Amino acid sequence: MHGSLCVCALTPRLETRTRVVLVIHRFEDRKPTNTGRLATLCLTNSEVVVRGTPAEPSAPLALPPGSRPLLLFPDPDARPLHELANSNDTFTLIVPDGNWRQASKVRKRVPGMSDVPCVSLPPGPASIYRLRTETREEGLSTLEAIARALGVLEGTQTQEALERIFRTIVERTLWARGLLDARDLEAGVPDGVKRHDPTSGVARGIS
Repeated sequence: MHGSLCVCALTPRLETRTRVVLVIHRFEDRKPTNTGRLATLCLTNSEVVVRGTPAEPSAPLALPPGSRPLLLFPDPDARPLHELANSNDTFTLIVPDGNWRQASKVRKRVPGMSDVPCVSLPPGPASIYRLRTETREEGLSTLEAIARALGVLEGTQTQEALERIFRTIVERTLWARGLLDARDLEAGVPDGVKRHDPTSGVARGIS
């Protein structure tokens, strides 16, 4: 995202009872379109673990004592997350981040994960992430998946706050590419920002 469209000032800091551990593949970690790290920037009770480094096996995840680990991935044996919505347990939500193939290997490649139960999200609206091609019809960006999972476990306020900053990034990027008008952006764009016109080589005013 161009510096003039920066959303840092809009990024929330959200406190949650659920701890979120993002297990990100090293190739995904390099991509500017990654959304998992954005989610962890918003969540005070979160951490990032990078895996997939050659000649460096993944270390076991350090889980908080007394926390119940859950792997957010729709394996065939996954339990619907909403069944845990009213639980008094404290959860650690482990979220694989990468393409489908990379994410599907976390359970086998990270020590101790084979015994962690998988959970799946309830059906919901389609992804709004129009900046990357999704290979699966039901696919979501990592941030959207985290937001919906926390919506189940923590309540709608956390989900809505994450989705709001995500929507702002998507809309501002599409505006910068000339695919949206400023009046269609829920959070708008900063005053005075100009959009580059690739056909003329000059910047245009907000439209």
